[in-house]
Amino acid sequence: MSLENTISEAIKTAMREKDKVALDALRAVKSQILLLKTEAKGAEVSAEQEIAILQRMIKQRKDSYDQFTAQNRSDLAEVESAQMKVIEKFLPAQLSAEELETEMKKIITETGAQSAKDLGKVMGIASKILAGKSDGKSISEIAKKLLS
Repeated sequence: MSLENTISEAIKTAMREKDKVALDALRAVKSQILLLKTEAKGAEVSAEQEIAILQRMIKQRKDSYDQFTAQNRSDLAEVESAQMKVIEKFLPAQLSAEELETEMKKIITETGAQSAKDLGKVMGIASKILAGKSDGKSISEIAKKLLS
């Protein structure tokens, strides 16, 4: 089942349960998927693109959460946090820090990277392999740590 169909089913469930926060988050995800399909002019949306949409939406909500928290708007921050949790359910399981470091060591070994000069090469491959399993910031931090 595609992400769009899964989201549609989740929207129906949220409507039945009258879960406004989940409904808002799921409708936003569906909107982004439909927008991507429109831009692709009928071409099939890949799983990588769907994961990228979800990650971008989680990042947006995390940024909003941080801003609302800094402004002492806990009511709005709670909504953003709840929406993040709803969207995260549709992402593949995230790697722990240890698992991510193990994967990065494998990638560095395979590419033959020796120093920070090779960071771009490692990041290019790591971003493709670990897409959806970890965010770019974590990948970058571990790559820098291992290459320095």
